[in-house]
Amino acid sequence: MREIIELSTHQREELVDVTDRVRRIAEKSGVRDGLCCVYAHGATAAIMIQENWDASVPTDVVNFLRQLIPPGVWLHDRQDDNGDAHLKAGLVGPSETIPVMEGKLGLSTWQGIFFCEFDGPRRDRRVSVTVIAGS
Repeated sequence: MREIIELSTHQREELVDVTDRVRRIAEKSGVRDGLCCVYAHGATAAIMIQENWDASVPTDVVNFLRQLIPPGVWLHDRQDDNGDAHLKAGLVGPSETIPVMEGKLGLSTWQGIFFCEFDGPRRDRRVSVTVIAGS
């Protein structure tokens, strides 16, 4: 089963918690044991599993990546001024795979699934959620 999550972002760089939306899709699939793959469309977006209880954690992630990969110093900036966004998205990666166990996402208590925006704001971001049953 596959569904698309459509979302908008409001800042140049932000982490958007999509855990509940992914959880509903996984439960709706009817899969008891298998895998749930969450994939961000776009070369300047990513998916990350991170703590979602404390709102400072996503902020810390964004601040860390800004320090690690600052804007305005990359060759690609000559094209469209978003070289850092491409590097951040590549470093974090476009997808995460979560086990589905007894019909539920196999996340720990504090884990959440985040869409990572590195070149926003955008009105038309998409995330594919694919749920596959185990054999």
